[in-house]
Amino acid sequence: MRQLLQRNLLRRRNLAAIQLLVCDVDGVLTDGGLHYDAQGQVLKRFDVRDGLAIRMLQRAGIEVAFLSGGRSGAIEQRAAHLDIRHCLVGVGDKLSALRQLQADLQCARQQTAFIGDDLNDLTVRPATGLLISPADGAAGLRRQADWVLRRRGGDGAVRELAEALLQQRGLWRQLNREGWGEGNA
Repeated sequence: MRQLLQRNLLRRRNLAAIQLLVCDVDGVLTDGGLHYDAQGQVLKRFDVRDGLAIRMLQRAGIEVAFLSGGRSGAIEQRAAHLDIRHCLVGVGDKLSALRQLQADLQCARQQTAFIGDDLNDLTVRPATGLLISPADGAAGLRRQADWVLRRRGGDGAVRELAEALLQQRGLWRQLNREGWGEGNA
């Protein structure tokens, strides 16, 4: 119980510092399933509430980036639709790519949160102030994550995280009261 309380305190303190949210895509923004059409094109399902959450974070001044080992075209399309300026796909070395992104954005480790779902996402641990897993992330990642969300990947995990970030900044209550009038995601 004490360890859980310490983890929650650390999470709240770290949330306040976050300026860069980096998202793995497959298994975080999607359910991780791969669907192929008759021409062999990969189709992915993205949760619209996660998209709106990303828009709200951007409006709050938090930079959101995609960092994925995959490359399908769908990732790039979703990034363009959400005005994601940093969409890194086909990445073999996520730690190096994240460190380069941090250097480009002049963003420190403590200002960086990363949400991933599998063991290949553990490699970014040394460069993040907050390592986060969806509820259905791989057991090894969940054990080492600073925060395991209640929601599954592709089913509102990024929305859950965004709400916490916006609450920490005192913006969530206003959004709940006044709504969001800047289009859909």
